[in-house]
Amino acid sequence: MTGKLIKLIFFRLPTVVKLLASVLIIMTIFGTMIHFAEPGRFPTIFDGIWWAFITAATVGYGDYVPLTTIGRLIAIALILTGGGVIAFYISSIAAATVQYEQNLMKGKIDFKGKGHYIFIGWNERTRQLIRLMAEKFPDTPIVVIDRTEKKILYEDYPVHFIHGDASDEHILLKANIKEAAKVLITANTSKAEKHADSFTILSILTIRGTNKDIPIVAEILSKTYVENALRAGASTIIRSNDFLSTLLFHELSHQVASTPFEDILEILKRKQFSHMPVTKELEHRSFLEASNLLMLQGYLLLGIIRENQYKIHPPADYILQKGDILLAFVSWQRKEI
Repeated sequence: MTGKLIKLIFFRLPTVVKLLASVLIIMTIFGTMIHFAEPGRFPTIFDGIWWAFITAATVGYGDYVPLTTIGRLIAIALILTGGGVIAFYISSIAAATVQYEQNLMKGKIDFKGKGHYIFIGWNERTRQLIRLMAEKFPDTPIVVIDRTEKKILYEDYPVHFIHGDASDEHILLKANIKEAAKVLITANTSKAEKHADSFTILSILTIRGTNKDIPIVAEILSKTYVENALRAGASTIIRSNDFLSTLLFHELSHQVASTPFEDILEILKRKQFSHMPVTKELEHRSFLEASNLLMLQGYLLLGIIRENQYKIHPPADYILQKGDILLAFVSWQRKEI
């Protein structure tokens, strides 16, 4: 029974480990044989094992050399068997290294770090954000989850890629969602708005099921899905369509003296419009107090939504209540307090 268990454990080991074990066993056998065949030339078994490794690896220092016929026959057998095993072991290590790099590039390797940001969705917005993060927060690891991209080269983007569906708990665990710092979900603009937002909400629900406390920033395309995303557990909602509509309106109606198109684009690169629920910290505070607190975090509070009614820039003493939704500009370069 013990023998079968040992065999079972051995065959379940990685190929490289099994090859290393085979090399050690073969070198030990030949080292022991040469020691007993020529004890004068090889005083200890370790001397024999040393000679076996040097001979099989074709290094040939020449410090130990068999002189008898039996000793030379052992050397010939070692060269024909042990040399091939060592060569196969070295080539297997090289092949395993190449395979690991291929799997890493194709998003098949689990992420083992912690305190990282998870970006869901691979698009131009994500790529620009990765460049900003690399400039401002180079020490923050980034994990990208995407089901459409086939591979992402680390040389091009310093991220750990996980290929798969972010609404699948198994994929989130591969990204180590339980020890992540934040999650960003970008909308798939190649899909219909309804389908893109539905996937975003499903991803939020799955994330909340694995990590109930992690902040989730989600991009929603359709206004009708904002509250669903908040109920699903999103911490902050970004509505990029609001900016696009405002930008188009500005370009249709602006005068010559108005802010140039390029300046508006520069502003939009730094700011995003967000919806987020009132936190316990902000409940029962005045609009002015909430504005000051949020400003320290990089938010510019514009107004609130209460019972589906928009209240833009309410009075300073307007009291926030549980269930209110805050409307604010948010900068990606904000600092946490």
